Amino acid sequence: METGGNDGPVIEVRDLRMRYGSADVLRGVDFHVGRGEVVALLGPNGAGKTTTIEILEGFRLRSAGRVRVLGTDPGRGDEAWRARLGVVLQSWRDHGRWKVRDLLDHLARYYTPYRRPYDPDELMALVGLTGQADTMLHRLSGGQRRRVDVAVGLVGRPELLFLDEPTVGFDPQARQEFHELVRRLAELEDTAILLTTHDLDEAEKLAGRILILVGGVIVADGTPAELARQVSGKTEVRYTRDGERYVENVEDGTAHVRDLFARYGDAIGDLEVRRARLEDVYLAMVRDFESEQRGEAA
Repeated sequence: METGGNDGPVIEVRDLRMRYGSADVLRGVDFHVGRGEVVALLGPNGAGKTTTIEILEGFRLRSAGRVRVLGTDPGRGDEAWRARLGVVLQSWRDHGRWKVRDLLDHLARYYTPYRRPYDPDELMALVGLTGQADTMLHRLSGGQRRRVDVAVGLVGRPELLFLDEPTVGFDPQARQEFHELVRRLAELEDTAILLTTHDLDEAEKLAGRILILVGGVIVADGTPAELARQVSGKTEVRYTRDGERYVENVEDGTAHVRDLFARYGDAIGDLEVRRARLEDVYLAMVRDFESEQRGEAA
């Protein structure tokens, strides 16, 4: 088995390809994730996100390309390598009669031959389950069960954490607390996190980098601000003046607003300055790719 140390990217993917029969699901995917980095992988259904993640986790063998996760080819990863990963699935089958603390204590024992897992009480405090320590899983609310999912993914103090739609079922307060937890893990524990979500607002809040996967290829890789500049370098300025509504697209929103007030003063009302959001970026890139594909087919 190939084993790497702590140097270099936590995830390194070059020309990753996956074919099922005659269908090419992944057609040359390239990206990397650094230590302590939070990266969101976005894409429409069928884009190849699940296949990519399963290859990185070692659950599916690729057709071609170079993949290294924590310095190891995931297709050859052993138990010691797997112990360095954490996985939070959308859902998992659990035993409803386990108590929360007992479950986490039981799972932690699987990691002790390889690394120092979280103490169950420390972990429950981290994910906000201290009050449910002795509660059976089948008696937890949906949001509390989701916290258990997260705790299960974290129990081994992973160096790399995979999060699949992590806040499904969370109320707004629980969602905010989870976002703070993710930031803390990345900053204090130096945990690299690869997040898949359909919640673009969540991706924009959590991720330092965004990857957009469409049709089996990465069509964008950058910070939310960088991607916004790729799609539209202009800022939309909306306002009213003398009872008329105006919508203008300008290169420099700040300078334009300053000029408006210099020229018209108090006559300017209902001012709104809107830069391209991640949702605008995502939809534009998906549309552009689909349009290109239709053009090639024609």
